[in-house]
Amino acid sequence: MIIFYDAQCPLCNTEMLHLKKADRHQQLILEDLNAADFYCRFPHINKDKAMNLLHGQMASGELIYGLDVTYHAWKTVGKHRWLLILRLPVIKFFADMGYTFFARHRQFISKLLMPSSACTNNQCSVNRRKEKRR
Repeated sequence: MIIFYDAQCPLCNTEMLHLKKADRHQQLILEDLNAADFYCRFPHINKDKAMNLLHGQMASGELIYGLDVTYHAWKTVGKHRWLLILRLPVIKFFADMGYTFFARHRQFISKLLMPSSACTNNQCSVNRRKEKRR
């Protein structure tokens, strides 16, 4: 499975790092939408749309979106089976609405939840500042 994500989003990048750690059998391919050669390697992916809604590509070539990508990614690595609840018909509608809101405002939400994060060179990290003791 290929996941197309925004590595300049601290929350997104953190999620992908957790996924990669859990991917013991290297079944996931993480592709940064900001890569210089992205259009050349993935001409079938609309980067603007993928920046607004997480895109994934199954081994069959089928494209999946949003929380479906999250669910299938964690299922692939054998973690967070509880995410299946977000794909149940009635819950799916509301979960997808919530995800769409998050996706549109992910940079702002990242700044609120991860104020010590910084993104440079298309990668994010958490700045570990040592506080001076008085």
